[in-house]
Amino acid sequence: MSLQGNHLEYISLKPYSSLKDLVESIWMVKNHSDQKTEGIIVPDGKIDLFLFVSENEPFEIFISGICSHPVPKPPFPKSTMFAISFYPLAAEYIFGHSFSTLQDTREMLPTDYWGFSKEDLTDFQCFYQKACNIVSSQYSKEIDRRIKKVFELIYESKGEITVSKLALLSSWSSRQMNRYFHNWFGITLKSYLNIIRFSNSLQQLKNGHLYPELNYGDQSHFIRDVKKFSGVRPTLLSKNENDRFIQLSLMKRN
Repeated sequence: MSLQGNHLEYISLKPYSSLKDLVESIWMVKNHSDQKTEGIIVPDGKIDLFLFVSENEPFEIFISGICSHPVPKPPFPKSTMFAISFYPLAAEYIFGHSFSTLQDTREMLPTDYWGFSKEDLTDFQCFYQKACNIVSSQYSKEIDRRIKKVFELIYESKGEITVSKLALLSSWSSRQMNRYFHNWFGITLKSYLNIIRFSNSLQQLKNGHLYPELNYGDQSHFIRDVKKFSGVRPTLLSKNENDRFIQLSLMKRN
């Protein structure tokens, strides 16, 4: 999918089908203007690897863990950002280490990480192919069926499933699941469910539906969650003025 407006260009592609359990999307944002354009990345339950360069800033590669609050994207003019959005399972099955210390923060990586370079930012289609091939080469062991089942249930339910029901359907105890989420991602399972429910509300907000369509207790509960995860009320988030909220800009309007 490719979108462009207000001098900002967005492209988002799904990964190779063999990576569907580990990679949500590969995407880019380009600011073609020399004006400063602030962006906001809202929590979506993903781990993100970024390649970034701007007219006045050096090339960077960095990675962020799961976020529980909105993260501002610096308003750099004439800038390009390519990213790989990973599902949390990638922590164990691609990176092989915990992301608990990267919850709500990021880590700078070497500028040749995984063989990437500044030159990769010149062609998104080539970057897409390279990214899929590199991630595929890092994927070497089979995913534990219980862990895979838990995440399948979370995404299928759009976060509208209880911890106790997850335990029942996955044959994995609530204590074991919470330990896994704490050790690998630095958050509780309940917090992750709330993030996924909010993330699944973004499409309805983009379509101008300002009342909860998922399992929120009431309108006030919905407004509190939207403000917590985006920093603004549902009315302002749905307007997405100047393409401020990255995930909404990447979405199609139904």
